Amino acid sequence: MISVRMRSLAVLLTTLTVLPLGGVGAVAHAVPPLTAPGTEAELEPRDAARVSCSKQAGPYQRQVERWLERKVDGKQSAADCRAVRAFQQKEKIEPAIGFAGPVTWARMTLNSATKNPNAAKRCPVRTYRVACVDLDRQVTWVQQGKKVVFGPVSMRSGRAGHRTRAGWHTVYWRHEHHVSTIYHTAMPYAQFFSGGQAFHAVYGSIHTTVGSWGCVNLTLRDARKLWGVLRKNDRVYVWGHRPGP
Repeated sequence: MISVRMRSLAVLLTTLTVLPLGGVGAVAHAVPPLTAPGTEAELEPRDAARVSCSKQAGPYQRQVERWLERKVDGKQSAADCRAVRAFQQKEKIEPAIGFAGPVTWARMTLNSATKNPNAAKRCPVRTYRVACVDLDRQVTWVQQGKKVVFGPVSMRSGRAGHRTRAGWHTVYWRHEHHVSTIYHTAMPYAQFFSGGQAFHAVYGSIHTTVGSWGCVNLTLRDARKLWGVLRKNDRVYVWGHRPGP
């Protein structure tokens, strides 16, 4: 009888040692499922190591396919993934798994705009400074005449229901250390140009599938540089439509 009880106790102890801390319920969450992330960076290194090439269509699949001059169908093929991954590896975007996320799309649009952001002549050329806000490409710059005096840089504009307003605007108020009275969040280097909409920095990533609450979000570095370029009463011209939600 004693030996039977001892064997039962040994089996029980062995079972307990292989269970993770937190009990049986923790087993289902030990390895998170690999689902379509909002940005490439949301895939953890251990997940990236398990996946050689993403089979999932990203939120910017069609835009990325068009930029790479591939068949635009919004579906991820093995060839699509290889092409996207090659771009990511060249641009040092990690993890380079061929997922068409916002970081990859932002890099593509910025690369296209770098040499001549106003090649399509969408932003009016004036003798005075004009801050150009391209919602289609999510890129902004400042030009005076045909000379680009700031940028182009990546940005994030307003989401559905809070679109950044198109047309001509004027920088009417600047506040270097502004805090939103509506959302109670920091808005460093805020330069307001249309109602409550402003250029300003955010501390998180601007490369997300969901847009801002109407403002033109910039990285801290870019917002600081723009602060040194624009002045009160400078003009702002906004056009296009943010892709996605």
